[in-house]
Amino acid sequence: MAEQQKQPQPTKVDDSNAVSCYANFCRVTGSAEELIVDFGMNTQPVNNADSTVDVQQRVVMNFYTAKRLLHALHVSVRRHEEVFGQLETDIRKRALPPKEADAAAAE
Repeated sequence: MAEQQKQPQPTKVDDSNAVSCYANFCRVTGSAEELIVDFGMNTQPVNNADSTVDVQQRVVMNFYTAKRLLHALHVSVRRHEEVFGQLETDIRKRALPPKEADAAAAE
C-alpha cells in the first residue's frame, strides 16, 4: 500500500505584536552566514548628498530565509506590475519637470 503524503499545513502566524513602519530606503549588507537588511526613511530622495538616512529597522536573516523572501517579493511585484504597469525605480525618470507637473496638476 502506498503511503499517503501529508499535505503541508500552513504556518500559524500571530502578528498581534508586530510593529509597522514605513521605509523608502533599504540597504543590504551581510556576511557569509547572514544577510542584514536595514530600512529607513530618506527625506531627500533626490540630491541627498548632505542628508543622512535614519535607519529605523534592521532585519537579520539567514540566506535560506532571504531566498524565500526574494521569491515572495518577486511574485508580489510581478503581480502588481501585471495589474498596474511596470514600476520605475529611478526617481529621476518618474519625476516630472516643474512645467509638466504644473500642467498635470491643472488637469
